[in-house]
Amino acid sequence: MSDETTNEQTETDEAATATAGRPERHTRKGVVTSTKMNKTIIVREDRLEKHAMYEKYMRRSTKYHVHDEANEAQDGDIVEIMATRPISKLKRWRLVKVVDRPVR
Repeated sequence: MSDETTNEQTETDEAATATAGRPERHTRKGVVTSTKMNKTIIVREDRLEKHAMYEKYMRRSTKYHVHDEANEAQDGDIVEIMATRPISKLKRWRLVKVVDRPVR
């Protein structure tokens, strides 16, 4: 029994050291606005920014092209995405999980 625990600990130690040297990747949450492409979704991230002079909050948004390997996300879903290596000309993000799915 102690051999099994040692093997499990070794596997988890190896996984921890593999990611220990790498910085944590950026993650974002947003709403899926388009699923018309194969294995690609477009996610809109909304934020509020304060105007420098007038100090009024303005609504700003950014669109991300996201890799969705299983085509699991649908329009209107709230998803979590993570930065990754360049996959194509515009895709630099990949889908981590679907956080919330609206009632259809």
